[in-house]
Amino acid sequence: MKRWLALVAFLALVAPAASAQDEPDLGIRPFVFGTIQAFSAVDSFDAVFGRSYEPFFGGGVQVVFHEQFFVELAASRFKQTGERAFISNGQSFRLGIPLTATLTPFEVTAGYRFKLSPRVRPYIAAGAGTYQYKETSSFSDPGEDVDVRHAGFVVNGGADFRLHPWIRVGADVQYTRIPGILGTAGVSAQAAEDDLGGVAARFKLIVGR
Repeated sequence: MKRWLALVAFLALVAPAASAQDEPDLGIRPFVFGTIQAFSAVDSFDAVFGRSYEPFFGGGVQVVFHEQFFVELAASRFKQTGERAFISNGQSFRLGIPLTATLTPFEVTAGYRFKLSPRVRPYIAAGAGTYQYKETSSFSDPGEDVDVRHAGFVVNGGADFRLHPWIRVGADVQYTRIPGILGTAGVSAQAAEDDLGGVAARFKLIVGR
């Protein structure tokens, strides 16, 4: 019995080191994620949707080299229906006309993973993305609907936690800046807001070695 207890204790001590040694030189890891983003265009979103934060859902893939450097491709989508509005003297007024907005980001980032422990890897990353934005309304006049695509940049930082050799969870904070989509007409022009980016909290489920 004592020998068995000694063996179990030994395996418990060496398991973290063994798992670290088993990490592959190249890891390809699909993931899904959910995001809550606080938009920079606070007044515009408050006027149309009644709040300035919205959820995104998406997925992507990480390519990790030696558990240090990585490239990440991610696609997500936000869709919400509010009302057309206008701003006058700092106050917003809804017009009772339904408006549906859809934002579809595709982002590519590269970063570095720090070795805090065999199971916890903080990271930082930066990159760029392309963002398709649509506005539709059943009562739109010709030319009022919007369908545009703009480039933007993104930075993020957080950590992922290894629960199993094939499963990780991650959390980070991301900042995006997407100038030029807003601010040309409508409520965003009245609010003088041209940035469709913002600050987001992201939560990931990652699969792969």
